Amino acid sequence: MPANTFLSVFAKSPIKPIEEHIRKVHQASEQLLPFFAAVYQKDWTQAAEVRKSIVAFEKDADRLKREIRINLPRGLFLPVDRTDILELVSQQDKIANKAKDISGRVLGRELEIPETIQTEFTAYVQRCIDATEMASQVINELDELLETGFRGREVNLVIKMVEQLDAIEHDTDEMQIKLRKKLRLAEKDLNPVDVMFLYRTLEWLGDLADVALRVGSRLEIMLAR
Repeated sequence: MPANTFLSVFAKSPIKPIEEHIRKVHQASEQLLPFFAAVYQKDWTQAAEVRKSIVAFEKDADRLKREIRINLPRGLFLPVDRTDILELVSQQDKIANKAKDISGRVLGRELEIPETIQTEFTAYVQRCIDATEMASQVINELDELLETGFRGREVNLVIKMVEQLDAIEHDTDEMQIKLRKKLRLAEKDLNPVDVMFLYRTLEWLGDLADVALRVGSRLEIMLAR
């Protein structure tokens, strides 16, 4: 997006580019479902193709992040601090980075997911993506918050959404614990190094939900100031 066009977007709504950024990072995380579907089939060519989509979304998010940092007017009148907005975008960006890292490490190792845990693993991936989707929904309320001066019913709605996000993140914690237990039972039949990477992959996926919650928490902090 050319700088002059980007600035015109800011002139219409200083929040729209931030909402566009969270959509891009969520789209990056969504691609993990078809990515792992290819991994289950050991179709590394297809997995590589899906990863290209993740990388493309991550690059789009990076571009938006840089443009926001460069073009966010210093004299912009908002009921929130400019520094808070920039920190919010930094947290959002970590979601896309994490999705790229997960796919890169799994593909680089050609890490196989044991068939015995694939059903639960898919549910876990989906729940982590649910967290990034909820974070996107929360950030998409920024325009309405701006219109109301960060007061009133809109604030209560956002707080409830962040509470839902917290509940989703808690679900992912519980699901990870169960998956780790099930993986432990399968360890004897697996390559020890693969086992180590599988445990790390579970943690990296959980980080998606953790970062999504931090996005919501960052917005809560902005509301409290």
